[in-house]
Amino acid sequence: MKILLCGAIVAAALFAASGARAADGKAVYDQSCAMCHAAMNPKTGDKAAWAPLIKEGTDTLVANVIKGKGAMPAKGGNPALSDADIKAAVEYMEAQSK
Repeated sequence: MKILLCGAIVAAALFAASGARAADGKAVYDQSCAMCHAAMNPKTGDKAAWAPLIKEGTDTLVANVIKGKGAMPAKGGNPALSDADIKAAVEYMEAQSK
C-alpha cells in the first residue's frame, strides 16, 4: 500500500506541476484515481463493492474523497483537484460501477 500511496503522490505532483486541468470526470479519474482504484478496493467497475457506496449518495462520496477516508488521503492525494473535479471523477466512477 505504501508503494501505491507514493505513486499517487508522485502522480498528483506531476499533474499539479504540469498546470493541466481536468476537462471531465474521466480525465480526473485517469490522472488521479485510476492507479489506486484499479488495484485497491473499491475497484472501479466492481458493482458489488460500489453498490453500498452508491447508495450513500454522490454528495457523501464526494465529501469522503475531499477529506480522505481509510487508506485514501484527502483529495486522493492530489491537493490540486477542485471540488468540482472530484465530483466529476466520483460521478464517472459511479457510472462505471453501476
